[in-house]
Amino acid sequence: MSRSNVGLLVSAIVMICAFAASQTNSAVTTERADSSLTGSPNVQFQQRDQRYRLRKSDVIDVKFKLSPEFDQTVTVQPDGFITLDGAGDIKVEDKTVPELKEAIRRAYQGILHEPVITVSLKDFNKPSFIVAGQVGHPGKYELRSDTTLVEALAIAGDITTAAKHSQVVLFRHVSSEMFEARVFNVKQMLGSRNLEEDPHLMPGDLVFVPQNKISKMQRYLPTTNLGAYISPTQF
Repeated sequence: MSRSNVGLLVSAIVMICAFAASQTNSAVTTERADSSLTGSPNVQFQQRDQRYRLRKSDVIDVKFKLSPEFDQTVTVQPDGFITLDGAGDIKVEDKTVPELKEAIRRAYQGILHEPVITVSLKDFNKPSFIVAGQVGHPGKYELRSDTTLVEALAIAGDITTAAKHSQVVLFRHVSSEMFEARVFNVKQMLGSRNLEEDPHLMPGDLVFVPQNKISKMQRYLPTTNLGAYISPTQF
């Protein structure tokens, strides 16, 4: 995640905290915070075992088994396109490798007869997540393996004594212009020794541990309404 995207993400936190601070209805707040542990299907917004999707600046090797003269290495441009020798530009951002392979095959249909293509990632942005707020070591961490919310907090030095760990917020991209935010009662999960509702992180997730109650919040947040909260020096 670029530094500009981090700035966008975290200003949402400032807005949410300001909004929540004005709320006095603690009953509603508690209900929203505990809703993450009700077992409702709506809480299960994470999607595990997703295929990697191409991003800007990824470098791709394209090999043609029967036509090696078309072998090439391409980079995903800032607009999400790649330029193929003899076939022009195609949009590849957010595609999986199998989807990319099919798109390249279609691009060469008028040039090659049933091409045998191999596509591999040569260089790509390493998956990562961010932990901010009341933790021992806030910052950006590589997502090297299957990691849950509770595990991410442990990686970041665990929750501090000033934290409101019944209202930990998980921010996740739902589009290039929108984030989804969910509140999880980590205190109750750990106290009950039941981690069935512990969400699995996805690349680009931001975990925020607040000091104050922020359960009453908009679920979807536009990226254009964000300010600065996390220091860039953390990353």
